[in-house]
Amino acid sequence: MSNCRFLYHNGVVLDAPPVTTFLQSLPGAYTTTRTINSVTSFLFWERHMKRLSSSICILLDSKPELLFSSGSSSRVWMNQSVNESSIYDLVNGSMSKAMRSVVVKERERLCGEELAVTVLVTGNVEKLSRLDDEKVVDFLDVWLHIGGYSLGVGNIAASLALVGHGRDVAAAKYSDWVRLRKPLEKFRPPSTTELLLSNDGDHLLEGCVTNFFVVSRRKSSSSGSLYGESLSEFEVQTAPVTDGVLPGVIRECVLKQRNTIPRESTCVV
Repeated sequence: MSNCRFLYHNGVVLDAPPVTTFLQSLPGAYTTTRTINSVTSFLFWERHMKRLSSSICILLDSKPELLFSSGSSSRVWMNQSVNESSIYDLVNGSMSKAMRSVVVKERERLCGEELAVTVLVTGNVEKLSRLDDEKVVDFLDVWLHIGGYSLGVGNIAASLALVGHGRDVAAAKYSDWVRLRKPLEKFRPPSTTELLLSNDGDHLLEGCVTNFFVVSRRKSSSSGSLYGESLSEFEVQTAPVTDGVLPGVIRECVLKQRNTIPRESTCVV
């Protein structure tokens, strides 16, 4: 994987800091995906767009300061609504231009690898100050962080630790959480892969950067085999969204395909 990283904003391609540094520098709703098929399409793109649009709507309705800069007044959003198709058009337009600029102009530096892409939609306070009859989407800016894709932990077993309470406005994915979770790192034991969140110490919610699942044998199973004899003997367990977890893209995919999880699986993070 190359060390190339780029920021795309308003038609300009810039060298970029690491993605965590970038997300800590601006408020907003975001999602992260990767390219597939030799940078010709994006993994689960429609699902990511749906979740991103939902996060924007949730933040506008409940905590606009997480979308705009701190101090932005929520009263300006009275009687305002967001059209999801407008957000799709805004993001897709920026993405198309960015991929043409980055992939075509920087092809040699990218070395033909797949890319990790983080889309951050943030409120533009300067435009907000001129709020009149324009639509909310006219006051949103799109930032794209593009870099080489890393496979992560692969088949290595995850090591987990329980460290803190659940997120505020958990149904939305917002950049300020990247800053808020940093103090939890001091509780990370050596070699721990992920830090888990819980409000009471008994009911697990999610990880700091992942959704959390457990694949377990059903209590009614009568099989004597450790791994069971059929998939019907197993169930996927994860915290409900109403408990305060992000309805993430991978969470949605796992729950939709839960009957096809290999029987030897014991825990998926």
